[in-house]
Amino acid sequence: MTVIDFRSLGLSEPLLRALAARNYTTPTPIQARAIPDLLQERDLLGIAQTGTGKTAAFALPMLQLLAQHRQRPAPRQPRALVLAPTRELATQIADSCKAYGANLGLRVSVIFGGVGQNPQVQALRAGIDILIATPGRLLDLINQRHCDLSTVEILVLDEADRMLDMGFLPDVRRILQRLPRERQSLLFSATMPRDITELANGILRSPVRVEVTPPAATADRVVQSLWYVTKAGKRDLLTDLLSDPAFERTLVFTRTKHGADRVVRHLRDADIGAHAIHGNKSQGARERALEDFRSGRAPVLVATDIAARGIDVPEISHVVNFDLPNIPESYVHRIGRTARAGREGIAISFCDTEEREFLRDIEKLIKQRIHVAGDRSRAPAREPARVPHEPREVAAAAAPARTGPVQRQRPAGRSAPGPYEPSPTRRRPEGQPRHAAHGTTPSRPRRHGPARPNDVDGEARQQRPGQRPAPRPGSRPRGRGRR
Repeated sequence: MTVIDFRSLGLSEPLLRALAARNYTTPTPIQARAIPDLLQERDLLGIAQTGTGKTAAFALPMLQLLAQHRQRPAPRQPRALVLAPTRELATQIADSCKAYGANLGLRVSVIFGGVGQNPQVQALRAGIDILIATPGRLLDLINQRHCDLSTVEILVLDEADRMLDMGFLPDVRRILQRLPRERQSLLFSATMPRDITELANGILRSPVRVEVTPPAATADRVVQSLWYVTKAGKRDLLTDLLSDPAFERTLVFTRTKHGADRVVRHLRDADIGAHAIHGNKSQGARERALEDFRSGRAPVLVATDIAARGIDVPEISHVVNFDLPNIPESYVHRIGRTARAGREGIAISFCDTEEREFLRDIEKLIKQRIHVAGDRSRAPAREPARVPHEPREVAAAAAPARTGPVQRQRPAGRSAPGPYEPSPTRRRPEGQPRHAAHGTTPSRPRRHGPARPNDVDGEARQQRPGQRPAPRPGSRPRGRGRR
């Protein structure tokens, strides 16, 4: 059966009015397949990446079920719990729930780390129908007895694979131990590694499996191109591309937090408005960066993969992979940021020599070769030597080059022999003692380091700098024995 609108999915009238106010008329594939089963209070395993409309797929039936069984939430005891890996994604889910449930009168609150907990504690005391939380802060509030999960009716784990990547899985397991056994459970993940499969098998009861939009399908809506470039030349290439007015709102992905900060500094030096968003930023800085990006005051946002999971800006015109991801699926998540709600987008990737293997894995996943737009990976050619033309230049070029300090010339009367030639001998008069010609008495020669081939003159060898002078005639020689 072809789904025409949201009404055919069985949604209530207050929800339909809220969707109409947001100009949502046609459900996405995951919404069309998941909402009817969720309204029957069944567990669900959803395999879908960001940008497929999965937030509405679980938020709409959750709101309707809570409204049908309306009851006043008890202090510190939320009725529904949504776990999200990042602050941005938690905030986005909370905003969507408030917008969809605008006509239902349900209380929605979000808690996360990086900010003071007092307002969050007060909201819990007042009673919450739907609580959206990151695992770390929620576990802190549970341990402080500010939150009790014993009455949760609906559990949603969103972006479960990202929670695994961020190391949140132990916290998630501790939270699950505080939940009642009788509940409706939903798990959404873009990929299904073994740990997530084991987690899903442990918390879901006969779930409906909904798998939509295979990775290559998202890439089909994006015009992809590739630049080969040296690692040192990436920032200059990015600056050159962003000078084009067509780059209205650009999301740039880097592999590290420090790399994002370096890119932002480079762009600001080029008078390009840019912000960075990553885990080292305070919550206030992250919110200001997102607001400036949404409003267009800062046309460039530089983010890491983890921080970008919470970015929901439909008007992104370009995605730039400043660093190629080492996980091919992350590439699909990234470029999907610029192809929201049926729009087309443009994705540009930079690839240096060390990233060629990542590129091969990406092209294997998406089953296509990425068009090469340019190549700046070659080092600039060395400038040719200048040919002299003036007479003086010709003479200077013909003369041997003199490098280093000027060498002192040996005296003409004492020519230095070659390294392995015998030293010249001096003829002494017949009958003269061996050492009389030098005016010295015989003594044991003293060695000062290895012999030098060019230092073959006997007198020079005995009177090196720093050597004790030979004894005067008639003096008693020093040494271990006497002659």
